[in-house]
Amino acid sequence: MGRSRYQFLSPAEPHFLTLTVLHWIPVFTRPDTVEILLDAFRFLQQEGLKIYAYVILENHLHLVAQSPQLDKDIARFKSYTARQLINYLQERRVKTILDQLAFYKKAHKADRDFQFWQEGVHPELIQGEAMMVQKIQYVHQNPVERGFVDCAEHWRYSSARDYQGVNGLLDIERHW
Repeated sequence: MGRSRYQFLSPAEPHFLTLTVLHWIPVFTRPDTVEILLDAFRFLQQEGLKIYAYVILENHLHLVAQSPQLDKDIARFKSYTARQLINYLQERRVKTILDQLAFYKKAHKADRDFQFWQEGVHPELIQGEAMMVQKIQYVHQNPVERGFVDCAEHWRYSSARDYQGVNGLLDIERHW
């Protein structure tokens, strides 16, 4: 099997995506690290990225999104946020996490000292309204299922509150 069996089948259509920190290392435990992700999403939204749902947990995020070239936008997102997050960790001398990002780095990534994201994003093409609703519910219920909150809209780093009529941290497209 190649490096990823998951592919963007139709990059201009909505997809469900999962982005995971290398070796599930918990990096998104501070507002500053999450804000790096949110800022990158805001930038991409100005360039045409539509986010239908998202949730950011301590070591991964789920997203339902669409753009004219979603595959390229997600690659840009991962590249930019990896650089920003590694810089953040270096500036604060977070040696334990940096050591893990160096240790678990894939051998073929010889051009860098660290690897931040796991390879791939496991894109699943959204095939109809029922699947869209199911994926949005899955995204929002993730922190509930993990036992972090009792109600999905209580998780700060999620679009669940947007679907309850309260503005969240990112602009969300609620109509597809």
